[in-house]
Amino acid sequence: MTLSAIRPEHFPWFPYEGFTFCLGLSEGDAAWTSGHTSARHDPAVGKMTVQGTMEQQARIAYEKCLAILDAAGFGPADVTRVSENVTIAGLPEYETAAGVRRELLGEHATVRTVVVERLVRRAAWLEVELHAVKGGGEQLRVASEAREAGTWQASSITEGHDGTVYLPTVVPVDEHGDLVAPGDFAAQYRYCLEKADGLLRGVGLSLDNAVTTFDYSTPETRDVYRSTHRVRKELLGGAGVYPGAGGILMSRLHQDGQLVAIDVTASRHPLELVNPGWDRYDTLTYAPGVRAGRTLFMSGFAALDMKTQEALHPGDIGAQAEVTYGAILELLAHAGLGPTDLLETTEYCVESALGDYRAVAGVRERLLSPPWPSSTGAICQGLLRPEFLLEVFPTALYPQAHDGEEA
Repeated sequence: MTLSAIRPEHFPWFPYEGFTFCLGLSEGDAAWTSGHTSARHDPAVGKMTVQGTMEQQARIAYEKCLAILDAAGFGPADVTRVSENVTIAGLPEYETAAGVRRELLGEHATVRTVVVERLVRRAAWLEVELHAVKGGGEQLRVASEAREAGTWQASSITEGHDGTVYLPTVVPVDEHGDLVAPGDFAAQYRYCLEKADGLLRGVGLSLDNAVTTFDYSTPETRDVYRSTHRVRKELLGGAGVYPGAGGILMSRLHQDGQLVAIDVTASRHPLELVNPGWDRYDTLTYAPGVRAGRTLFMSGFAALDMKTQEALHPGDIGAQAEVTYGAILELLAHAGLGPTDLLETTEYCVESALGDYRAVAGVRERLLSPPWPSSTGAICQGLLRPEFLLEVFPTALYPQAHDGEEA
């Protein structure tokens, strides 16, 4: 079986053909949507527009994603993971959006909440992305009535497609919602990873099963970010393979004084390192790629020379995108895959480069191909290397033959 683009017969918000991303992808009993805001095409002005309160925006964003899933034969009860990108401007109204989500989806899915600088449509406050499996996957832990220590939202823990286990966003807060270790980035980072380990152990796994750890921190942590190396070396890689990783900078996170938030994904399958021979990773606490079952989880990629460690093409996001997607394709080729096997891409563009962000679509058009990956894009304040303008988090899926054996 191979990935297929989801093409609803009726999608009133905008004409969706002609982009370098699809509305969503499906394969067998699983589906993935791209990230969607409340934006719709307004024929009167000839462009996409965003209007409305947070409640109205959330409702439209979820209606879009559910319409896409419905076109592939999935419903709200099938959703396994919800990712919500909420802007700093929309954060004060976030609970309103969460209420819409609970109304439309219930509480069986895992919820991740990423605070972003802003979205591509400036007036948009919320972007929603859904993963689904027929029957809703396996709910490993039911959402508690109140937020517990280390999590931003009261959230279930769910096992979705191909043995993938999702955790809610982990944050450095205690059971009372108070910030842990104010001003100490390494301590907050350790707290988050230890809480993630506790959540995983509660469902029969541990950080040894982690396939990705994507962290979000603030610009002030850039100078001390190396302090995470010791923490990661202590807590990760116990099964012999470090997870993929990425680091994004936002000017603030879920609450004042918070220096980090971490999203952890794990897998039931044994982990296999995937590396085309980039020796820079020999001393790092993350891997370029991790295969678990049929899924290839990857680190974040930017315009880096893998041999010299030089940041390439400062100031030119189009040229940086060429290098970034070139590295992703090199890793895919080493893994025996190609662009049609790309399941998801999440792009983070720094705010200062947003005016040139359209150049990335041209690169994707040349290097990627239909059915196009499900994709989400958000704007960040910066990246860990100040020269970088773009970072991409990709995931790919190995095809499966009709007899159930891998192709």
